[in-house]
Amino acid sequence: MKKRLDLPLLTTLGALSFFVFVPMLSAFEYSIRTPLEGGYGLTHYKWAVDNEDFFHYILRSGWLSALTVLITLIILVPTVTWLHLSDSKLRPLIDALSLLPLVIPVVAFAVGAQISFPEFVQNTVLELPFLYFVLALPYAYRALDIGLNSIPLKTITEAARSTGASWVRTIISVIIPVIRGAVMATVALTFALSIGEYTLTVLLHWDTFPTWVTYVAQENILGAIAISMMSLVIPFVLLTSITLLTPDRSAQRRK
Repeated sequence: MKKRLDLPLLTTLGALSFFVFVPMLSAFEYSIRTPLEGGYGLTHYKWAVDNEDFFHYILRSGWLSALTVLITLIILVPTVTWLHLSDSKLRPLIDALSLLPLVIPVVAFAVGAQISFPEFVQNTVLELPFLYFVLALPYAYRALDIGLNSIPLKTITEAARSTGASWVRTIISVIIPVIRGAVMATVALTFALSIGEYTLTVLLHWDTFPTWVTYVAQENILGAIAISMMSLVIPFVLLTSITLLTPDRSAQRRK
């Protein structure tokens, strides 16, 4: 029996694709223009890659974003798991608190959060991953919450614990593989937000890839657009590769 096409779903995906890909294609077309010679070419991409600061800042933003992802998973996965297992009355309060980064002005947040860090973190670039984590909290928290709501968490946890697994091993070897999709969504959301964060970085007077792009745009606007295109494509390719290369535990168990 043939499956019927889901017209509303196809229409929605088509509209989303239009609003996402058309601006990106337009920006790409603009970035390969060569006004002096006429026509198109990769001159501006070559200029960006040849710039001595390009790899320095993209690597800096990359490892800061990766550290933010690590902090997010270490803090949120056990916390959200505990909230689901304990049926704590604090859960509605924590749900509400996780939304505060969306309503607190970034200026107030940056200054207030910075002075609350330990002294060895203050005034070092290591403060950025912790602040990025707070900014990504509303999205990462809900991605994990949805994933844990979709599985029989108590059943699989009790099964793992009954075999002698510690809580750490239960989370790493049992829970995370089961909610792999939610974990990957958390990684993607956190990484994308961190690597593109501009306002917070400028307020704290740090230089990262987004701030460097605004600086080089003053001397070569087409080159800056080329860099922005690469900053969109590189994280997308990286996260897609991670998703494809990460083994699917459920598929392995079926084999």
